[in-house]
Amino acid sequence: SCNRETTGMPKEVPTFADDERVLCYHGPMLYEAKVLKSANVDEEGRQGPHYFVHYRRWKQTWDEWVPEDRVLKWTETNLQKQTQLKEAHNRKKPARSSTSTSITTEKSHDGESRGRKRARDSSLDKAKEEELMNKVEVKLDIPEQLKGFLVDDWENVTKTQQLISLPRKPNVSDILEDYLDHAMKASKRALPLTENIRASDELLTEVVRGIKLYFNKTLEDSLLYRSERKQHADIMAKHDSALPSDIYGVEHFLRLFGNYIRHSLLQMPRLIASSNVDPDSALMLRDYLLDVLSFIQQEQNRLFTV
Repeated sequence: SCNRETTGMPKEVPTFADDERVLCYHGPMLYEAKVLKSANVDEEGRQGPHYFVHYRRWKQTWDEWVPEDRVLKWTETNLQKQTQLKEAHNRKKPARSSTSTSITTEKSHDGESRGRKRARDSSLDKAKEEELMNKVEVKLDIPEQLKGFLVDDWENVTKTQQLISLPRKPNVSDILEDYLDHAMKASKRALPLTENIRASDELLTEVVRGIKLYFNKTLEDSLLYRSERKQHADIMAKHDSALPSDIYGVEHFLRLFGNYIRHSLLQMPRLIASSNVDPDSALMLRDYLLDVLSFIQQEQNRLFTV
């Protein structure tokens, strides 16, 4: 790509003003937010109108740059849209347990002071929040055939010491580029992907970038068997400017989903609570990962051929 001259270009007037109250998409839901500043490029160099927003009643750690297509004006129509999305999302949730109901309907005894009641209500709210966090379903069901590949891969590496020849082609970067192309075409033809995925090209690109980043960050610590560690050190030293996603292929990529499942069953509520992934976004991420799995299954003959 060539360098572009930016001086002398007319400055676009932003659609949303600083300090403007807006609605902003975060995952599949709309939340009240405030525009803090705007720019025609974000911090990672992506061109086009972007807004740095703060979500109302959220910690500052959630403040982020978002493209213009994620921001809506604060109007009656858009507020109705927010309500409809919330209602649709709530309909998908299982009914709360009787324990949860008893928490919300329990009344204080007459002799209880207001201060004690407030303290108790506060602790109950925290308990309720924790309970709901633990109910977030991020479990992935890997198709049986792909589970078989995972088992075969484990036996080949750990039992018979048959390591996968590296670098692999197609590699993880190739697979994700192919998936992105497939998903964008499906979206343009209005074909259903996994439920909840009706994404803009920009959102699809962002999700794929995130999956690739996650793979690169977790491979060395979480996706290698002990007998593969020397091979990994050697290959990365040989290709010192490459990322793991440029070296490894579908076998290690599939392990990411197995790893995700272990985290989802044991740690996901804790991970959600301690990171910048809210429950709605976690559910949406699950849907994208399911769609990627579906694509891998569809392309398995090509992807698993060494």
